[in-house]
Amino acid sequence: MMTKAPLFSDRAVVDAALRTDLYVFVQQVFRTLNGNGFVPGWYIEVVTDWLMLTVTGDVRRLIITMPPRHLKSICASVALPAWIMGRDPTARITCISYGDDLAKKHARDCLKVMESKWYKRAFPNTRMSKKRFAVTDFETTKGGGRLATSVGGSLTGRGGQCIIVDDPIKPSDARSKAIRTKTNEWFDHTVYSRFDNPEAGVMIIVMQRVHLDDLVGHVIEKEHWSIFLSLRLLRKMKSTLLCAMSMLAENEAKHCIQSASRSRR
Repeated sequence: MMTKAPLFSDRAVVDAALRTDLYVFVQQVFRTLNGNGFVPGWYIEVVTDWLMLTVTGDVRRLIITMPPRHLKSICASVALPAWIMGRDPTARITCISYGDDLAKKHARDCLKVMESKWYKRAFPNTRMSKKRFAVTDFETTKGGGRLATSVGGSLTGRGGQCIIVDDPIKPSDARSKAIRTKTNEWFDHTVYSRFDNPEAGVMIIVMQRVHLDDLVGHVIEKEHWSIFLSLRLLRKMKSTLLCAMSMLAENEAKHCIQSASRSRR
């Protein structure tokens, strides 16, 4: 008697998870770029949840402030563009960093992910076009793509539906009022006009806070942003929650001891 093949293979389940859960996708991206050693973190789950809300259209303006070495660039500048184009090969994304070297590194990492075997298996409809295949400016065969540039770079004639600004100013430059002003003015006059559809365009700023008048301080003074996600605040919330849970557990233990004591009398 022949047995039926399983409806879903383990690989099919994994591929489905990669397509639907950015947190799962980020883990695979990390392994592709750095090998094993990914350390799960509750804050990474929170960050990826909010980033997914920008994809669904529930959030159009997102600020995430995080200290260095917390995977903010892998999540926002590498994984997210690859994930968006995997789900929608027509999507056009612009990624901006403070310098050319950093912008190119993020672009190379994103391209490496999208050229990997596991990515092509999970997203069979997304393939790179040979017509435009530069590291900082590559396209899919469906017309989508990722453009990488640095602060002050030209965006003339280029648009998109999602703009990601990742560390627009170096900490060492933050003391300079001239550099801060130049960065903020370039954002106001150049970046904001690059949406294909201003009403539906998504803007994400991911950075380490370096000054009260850095880009985050600048934009929240000028207009309302839907979400402000501060890792420092999240840590405080987690600490408060753990403290409350500890107090509840201690009170419950005291109550049990008192009840047992009364029952023996």
